[in-house]
Amino acid sequence: MFGRKKKKPAAQDAAPQQPEAAPSAEDAAAARRREPHGPLDISQVDDRDGYLDLGAVLVRPRPGLGVRLEVDERTQRPRAVALDLDGGSVQVQAFAAPRSEGLWDEVRRELVQSLRTSNGEPTVEEGPFGLQVVTRFPATASDGTRGFRLARFVGVDGPRWFVRAVFTGTAAVTAESAAALDEVVRDLVVVRGDRPMPPRELLTLVVPEGAVRGPAAEPEPEMEPVRPPRRGPEITEIG
Repeated sequence: MFGRKKKKPAAQDAAPQQPEAAPSAEDAAAARRREPHGPLDISQVDDRDGYLDLGAVLVRPRPGLGVRLEVDERTQRPRAVALDLDGGSVQVQAFAAPRSEGLWDEVRRELVQSLRTSNGEPTVEEGPFGLQVVTRFPATASDGTRGFRLARFVGVDGPRWFVRAVFTGTAAVTAESAAALDEVVRDLVVVRGDRPMPPRELLTLVVPEGAVRGPAAEPEPEMEPVRPPRRGPEITEIG
């Protein structure tokens, strides 16, 4: 009535397991974007010793690095940090961001559209900080020769803050010549603070004691998209 139980099939009779599919290029790129790459949040550093304190942004000094504050002529308040090294420059601005989501995807789309309507030639590609926008603008050299000026736009979403960095000069291309300035940006520390702020509002920068005011910078029409996500007044420099 009950009979004898049938034997289970031998292990070799089991269906062979399918090998796991190799990750696609898109998956690999997404994984790299999730990796921590700096700038850092103030909660990730033990103290501010060894940094140049500019308020919302702390800069780690290194040999040959020039640090300037770009100042709003109307309000006389700093709007951006400019860092110069080895023939390249990067303009850094820190903004408030929503707690639940980042800004770079939205800002990047707006930036590409703005560049296309202002004679830029933007392309979106994978870079050392994730997706970046590389563009070129028509420009005239000092000898009258017509050519192009390159710029590389990078966005980093942090905890309730967003950093936008615009690389120019030798740092406009993702190559060995840009690596040193990339590391300078990775070493930056953002101090968001606890004050409620609307998304895209600039975090407050401060002029350190002993800073020397430099001459006003001439506006550069071909570089208008370098402005913050919401355009502000013209700027001058403090060196």
